[in-house]
Amino acid sequence: MNMPENGQDTRSGYAAVIGLPNAGKSTLVNKLVGTKVSIVSRKVQTTRNRVLGITMQDEAQIILIDTPGIFMPRKTLEKAMVRTAWDAVPEADSVIHLVDASARDPLRDSAIIIRGLRNDAPCFLALNKTDKVSKPDLLTISAAFNERFPYTATYMISGLKGGGVKDLLRGVANSLPKGPWLFPEDQVTDMPMRLMAAEITREKIFERLHEELPYSIMVSTENWEEFDNGSVKIDQAIYTQRDSQKAIVLGKGGAQIQEIGKKARLELEEILERRVHLKLFVKVKEDWPERWGIQGDPDIYF
Repeated sequence: MNMPENGQDTRSGYAAVIGLPNAGKSTLVNKLVGTKVSIVSRKVQTTRNRVLGITMQDEAQIILIDTPGIFMPRKTLEKAMVRTAWDAVPEADSVIHLVDASARDPLRDSAIIIRGLRNDAPCFLALNKTDKVSKPDLLTISAAFNERFPYTATYMISGLKGGGVKDLLRGVANSLPKGPWLFPEDQVTDMPMRLMAAEITREKIFERLHEELPYSIMVSTENWEEFDNGSVKIDQAIYTQRDSQKAIVLGKGGAQIQEIGKKARLELEEILERRVHLKLFVKVKEDWPERWGIQGDPDIYF
């Protein structure tokens, strides 16, 4: 089937993906887009900013908003993260409420989110990790959620394995308003590459040090230099709050930082399809969550 001209019978719009920490939002967005646009970690609260992933479904362009997990915040940075998630809801044309169906009591855990859902826009319930739950239990969970809120539709999915995600994508696509596409057809994210590069390095840090390192860490791409031979030099600063955290990131004899840099460089080369020279520096800045957590410096992915 030939694609219609942009603006003729096409649809486009924003779909906010919201849920509790570790519900699988970033994994789902990456699966729907077909490539990595948001970092994934076993550690909760690794998505700190609103990330846009762009995907096509038939004549519809869906701009997916991957948001930080919603919880009861205490610290300045946590409050900024949760506010970022809630701010995406009124801006979206539809909402995907992603729930970890394998949790002990998903309905109770999701009460804070259900109270904030909108009635004036399509809202889809996506029960995730359904491969870990029996079918009778899934039906019970689905019924309980739909008693609490009038969801437009419910989908049983596995964001990791891809089960059911195509059906969810079609449902969201059909709910979007008619109109021209908002981005080029082949674009998959609106994130500047210097921010994507910082996110990739932050992901590698969490992969290596998720049991040792707290959330008080930030990566900033401070220099991006392209050369005539097609290669690129990227300088990044890793900010910690204490000298003890800096020592963890560096590792004995610099072994940790070298391995983190190697893994980040290899993934960046795959994404950029060019040679990458990556240099990492670790700095201590005790008050970075307070200084940058609210302001959202556009050059720093906090």
